[in-house]
Amino acid sequence: MSDAKALDFSSKVGTMTIDKVFRCYSTRRLQSLPCCKIPSFVSLSVHCSSGHSGWRLSLLLSGVRNRPFVSKMLKNLVWALLLLVVYFSGRFTEAINNTNVSTRPDVVNIASILTFGSIIGKVAKIALQAAIDDVNSDPTVLHGTKLKITLHDANFSAFMNIMEALQVMETDTVALIGPQTSVLAHVISHVANELQVPLLSFTATDPTLSSLQYPFFVRTTHSDLYQMAAIADMIRYYEWRKVTAIFIDDDHGRNGITALGDQLASRGCEISHKAPIKPLATKAEISDVLVQVALEESRILVVHTYPNWGLDILEVAKYLGMVDSGYVWIATNWLSTVIDISSPLPTKTMDVMQGFITLRTLINGSKLTRKFSTKWRNLTTFGLSTHCLYAYDTVWLLAHALDAFFEKGGNISFSKDPKLQRVPGEMLNFDSLSIFNGGKLLLQDILNVKMKGLTGVFEFTSGKNLVFPAYEVINVIGTGVRRIGYWSNSSGLSTIRPDTVNTKPSDQSASSELLHTVIWPGQAIQKPRGWVFPDNGKQLKIGVPNRVSFQEFVGQERDNHVFKGYCIDVFTSAVNLLPYAVPYKFESYGDGIKNPSNTMLVSLINSGVYDAAVGDIAITTNRTRLADFTQPFIESGLVVVAPVKRSSSSSTWAFLKPFSPLMWTVSGIFFLIVGTVVWILEHRVNDEFRGPPKKQIVTVLWFSFSTLFSSHRENTLSTLGRIVLILWLFVVLIINSSYTASLTSILTVERLSSPIKGIDSLLVSHDPIGYQENSFVRNYLVGELGIHADRLIPLSLPQDFERALKDGPGNGGVAAVVDERAYIELFLSSRCDFSIVGQEFTKNGWGFAFPRDSPLAADMSTAILKLSENGELQRIHDKWLMRSACSSQGTMFEVDQLALTSFQGLFLICGLACLLALIIYFILTVRQFTKHYPTLSESTGRSVQSGPLQTFISFVDEKEETIKARSKRKYSDGSSSRKNGDNDASIDNYNSSKRDVSLNTSK
Repeated sequence: MSDAKALDFSSKVGTMTIDKVFRCYSTRRLQSLPCCKIPSFVSLSVHCSSGHSGWRLSLLLSGVRNRPFVSKMLKNLVWALLLLVVYFSGRFTEAINNTNVSTRPDVVNIASILTFGSIIGKVAKIALQAAIDDVNSDPTVLHGTKLKITLHDANFSAFMNIMEALQVMETDTVALIGPQTSVLAHVISHVANELQVPLLSFTATDPTLSSLQYPFFVRTTHSDLYQMAAIADMIRYYEWRKVTAIFIDDDHGRNGITALGDQLASRGCEISHKAPIKPLATKAEISDVLVQVALEESRILVVHTYPNWGLDILEVAKYLGMVDSGYVWIATNWLSTVIDISSPLPTKTMDVMQGFITLRTLINGSKLTRKFSTKWRNLTTFGLSTHCLYAYDTVWLLAHALDAFFEKGGNISFSKDPKLQRVPGEMLNFDSLSIFNGGKLLLQDILNVKMKGLTGVFEFTSGKNLVFPAYEVINVIGTGVRRIGYWSNSSGLSTIRPDTVNTKPSDQSASSELLHTVIWPGQAIQKPRGWVFPDNGKQLKIGVPNRVSFQEFVGQERDNHVFKGYCIDVFTSAVNLLPYAVPYKFESYGDGIKNPSNTMLVSLINSGVYDAAVGDIAITTNRTRLADFTQPFIESGLVVVAPVKRSSSSSTWAFLKPFSPLMWTVSGIFFLIVGTVVWILEHRVNDEFRGPPKKQIVTVLWFSFSTLFSSHRENTLSTLGRIVLILWLFVVLIINSSYTASLTSILTVERLSSPIKGIDSLLVSHDPIGYQENSFVRNYLVGELGIHADRLIPLSLPQDFERALKDGPGNGGVAAVVDERAYIELFLSSRCDFSIVGQEFTKNGWGFAFPRDSPLAADMSTAILKLSENGELQRIHDKWLMRSACSSQGTMFEVDQLALTSFQGLFLICGLACLLALIIYFILTVRQFTKHYPTLSESTGRSVQSGPLQTFISFVDEKEETIKARSKRKYSDGSSSRKNGDNDASIDNYNSSKRDVSLNTSK
């Protein structure tokens, strides 16, 4: 027999793999079974492995020579093996039939990388261990499986974090909690991606970690994106425009401030200055950075750092005097973390943060949270912060995910990564790193968990963010803090807790108070302005036209080059109302010899020469293509000014002036028309409208003109006549009232007259027209109104206006001047021989020009509206422009007489009423004539010789009662004849009557 001989026995046990019942039975274990006394030279083992549907028992005989007892031993051994087969088969059958046997492992390994010396690391370690204990003590969570956590200290070292992460991955860990910082989360996420181990962090809040680049990173707290949105809403709510960002210059700080910049930009605000501080900076280095911050104009400071170094920044700021009145400090949630964990803080520490605003993640104060708070006080002397609660919930999240993982048949196994083959000569042996085969399934189960934790509802969105991001807005006061409001992604800023009311952001924005009163640094209650004029800030270069005329609007003093005037005062007053700094300096534009072109000045903004333009700049279509304009601060359309004469009110024919000749003519015609229509409608029924022709003509004339005074004595009997008369009397009332008012004005008010009536008069004439030199008026008159350029004469000074108008077109002057109303009103304030004639024929105004899409244009518009509302704009106007040497009180320009156009609607209605009445009257008359025509023909015989027309005219002229009486009598006679049966006599009488009529007619 050879030195070694193997005997194999194999058996099938259905589809149940042997590793689900036992993992390995060694020779030593078989020795304990009856009848299995195996010599030392016999090696017997049962092998099982995942993926086989049975088991294999191997017998290895070593060192066997020719020994006499071998045969007997083999015989006993065969019986023992058969007994083993029966024994194991029974165990396998029992395992198959018993479905309640747990297939979960006894222990699941997880790990956490923290910095134990940090504020968050100290409390997170306690919270994680408390969560592990609570999960393991609850058999309903993992159903017997225990969680085992290994805590690793990174000791503030990035290198140690990486090394700890690699060591964790060598220990068959299924999940890693941590690291604390976003910087290390970026690095370790690559390792987690490669080994497919979920990486859960309750402190890494960098928004970029949510990208698709890190599929195995799961943030179990809210991203910085949301608290930056909350800060941006506060900046906008307090009407600040620019902020200074102070941050740690790493991935956490840079990416958080980038998110803040995006949120501010969407609200029309911006970060005017970024102040990065290097990690682990000394106080001297921090001081250098804050000194530069103090030189900036913005006093709105947003601090985004870590709790351990945030207090150093505040201490340096206190030393530099930067936490006094005028400053606004807004800290991200690192400050609330320091206050919550280290409470109570020393008085010296609290003094440096007085008046600060910070955010704290909103926690649902449930019964479960209160219970844990009580337990926390028994565990440690540290305060309970939101980071502790999220650390606790992270462990429970992982426990629920593992339970779902095992329910789905997941198993914990690892396999070698072919990418991590050990390279000879390398110091690190990557062969010990393995891929977690169930990592993808566990990751999916983590993202699908829905539970209620200490922090509230714990659920992920499709973007791997926790649902319902919400914060408390906190004001640090005295030795504690005061909640001044809330912010949530659904409701924005609000004084109402967002999880108790579902309000849309649009509804909240309509509220006047979204936050309670804040105590600002320096114990100030009034909202800080938020800016000062900086020592090294960039000043806006503002172009100002150097005018030679009308310097009341904008002018420059020759001695000190200081600008003054109405436009300058409006601009400076508006700037003072802005809630942020606008450092600027005026620069003169123009040669001082003639007025510069404002259009060219605006075009220099578009080319970048100036940052803005302030002056008498009219807002025109062409200029709006070059720059953005503010709300107009003065209305100034184009008007026509011409010489006028004062006309006397006394005149022999003054009573004819209220109406134009055409109006008098049409009115007289309508008097006659209405009188005639009423006569026609009343002639057949009213005796007052009958009689000889001469009398009827007099009646028509008297009736017509007596209605002017409602003194007509004739009564109307017909319905149509009454309707016409009522409408006409209404027209007469309007005419009388208008005539009386116009005549009163003519006789009592001094009036001005001019041969020029307005722009229409200039268009039809060929006289020269004056305009202000370098004004847009020339292009408007030529391009829009079609006036020939040869007729236009440029004028510079108000004295030139006066001389040209007095000379007139016959002596080399102009018939009129066309310019903006603002200039003309100032010109007329001391010149009484001229006046504005006609109506203003354009509507525009003056505004300040800024580059396209400049947010300053919108804010300046708001400031101008405030000036108008509080009366400051009118005060500035009165200061510069309210001057008048002419006593024009009660004087009005001679307007046109009341023309037909003002009354043509009334005449049209009255005319239509008359026409309609005549039509109805004619139809009724024809119908009546047709009805009575046989009777009329028999009684008069006119139809025989004169025809129907003359008969109809006779019928119309005859009184209606007579016709009706004749018809009634004829009907009665006919009925009586038929009743007596004397038909022949009736015929004879009829013939006799006809003869009598014929004889009478012939005579």
